[in-house]
Amino acid sequence: MNNKQIGLFSLPVLVAALGYFVDVYDLLLFTIVRQPSVLAVGSSLETIIVDSAHIINWQMSGLLIGGILWGIIGDKQGRLKVLFGSILLYSLANILTAYVQTVDQYAYCRFVGGIGLAGELGAGITLVSEMLPKNKRGIGTSMVAGIGLFGAVFAYFTFKYTQDWRLCYKIGGGLGFFLLVLRVRVAESFMFESAKLANINKGNFFLFFSSYKRFSKYIKAILIGLPTWFVIGVMVNYSNKFATGLYGDNLIDSGRSVMFAYIGIAVGDLLIGWVSQYFQSRKKALLLFYTISILGMVLFFSAFNNSDTRMYAICAFLGFSTGYWAIFNQMAAEQFGTNLRATAATTIPNMVRGALPLINFLFLDILQKSMGWTIVQSGIVTGTVVMGITLIAFVFTEETYHKDLDYLEHDNPLP
Repeated sequence: MNNKQIGLFSLPVLVAALGYFVDVYDLLLFTIVRQPSVLAVGSSLETIIVDSAHIINWQMSGLLIGGILWGIIGDKQGRLKVLFGSILLYSLANILTAYVQTVDQYAYCRFVGGIGLAGELGAGITLVSEMLPKNKRGIGTSMVAGIGLFGAVFAYFTFKYTQDWRLCYKIGGGLGFFLLVLRVRVAESFMFESAKLANINKGNFFLFFSSYKRFSKYIKAILIGLPTWFVIGVMVNYSNKFATGLYGDNLIDSGRSVMFAYIGIAVGDLLIGWVSQYFQSRKKALLLFYTISILGMVLFFSAFNNSDTRMYAICAFLGFSTGYWAIFNQMAAEQFGTNLRATAATTIPNMVRGALPLINFLFLDILQKSMGWTIVQSGIVTGTVVMGITLIAFVFTEETYHKDLDYLEHDNPLP
């Protein structure tokens, strides 16, 4: 077996990081250009909220479908097939988005883009995890996620200085095609090459449900990541509305809040790999960041948060506290054998993203619309529920720091 391993600053790590950079740029671009772009394709101030929700729902649907599709391809055909195919698809979707003329065209293009976006991080993390030595896996994936997450910052400043949302999508497509050229020299994972020769079921999504043990691991791997999208999708995304509820008149720009939060997330993701290395534990590093997240939530809803400056600062702090996306994805990859690893690492983060509508349903529809609670009360309760579920799942999640990844998942039900 060719078990050649790579270094932290090797081409596969760099290309995976740049791939995630472009992925995040595209994923967050709609949030940043939402109002001018949706108005430009025929929406109005009266319908923009509904039309925006229509578009983002199509994108999230694409992410869920793409997560399963690319995961299966990654385990059946190889990690590189996903890295090439996914970036080609969402780069083309970006170019097409630059020319849409109606809300429905916008939604369909974001659906295709969502399918493409779903494969990038999972395949990159899987490839890097399988090629790095076990004592460097956490640092390597932290570098991939940390560098990649600055794509959101780049998207914010690209629109700020161009003020042309169509050009922003063209730039995203161009970056993708440039990255496609860099990927030509990246080699396939030796673990996948070895598993390819084995007569065993590969990339079968239903294997996650064929035994209680495997199903339990899969569900817990999803639940431990829920706070990331509660923080970004609810607290930061609605920061201007929370500001009104907390201290009244404000000039909060939610796009700027997202930018500050993603700077924090990127710093956190760069740091958490070293924290995990110091503790020699994924779970201890994760617990530390959960604790910081809870502190950030307390600050967000407290009387301390009484000005725009403090709101932006707390959004950055909250972003940092959820900077465990790298370790969360790392643990997803480490939980399962080589023949299911890409499927797990690709579907799990997209299941977390797909949980945002459920979180919003509790936050908006049940607590605010049905029960008549204020946005602040609803935020506190929703955050408590999300963190409670996550901490229970965390307690029963296995430690994977020292785990050898060169093994297979078998078809027969596990005890």
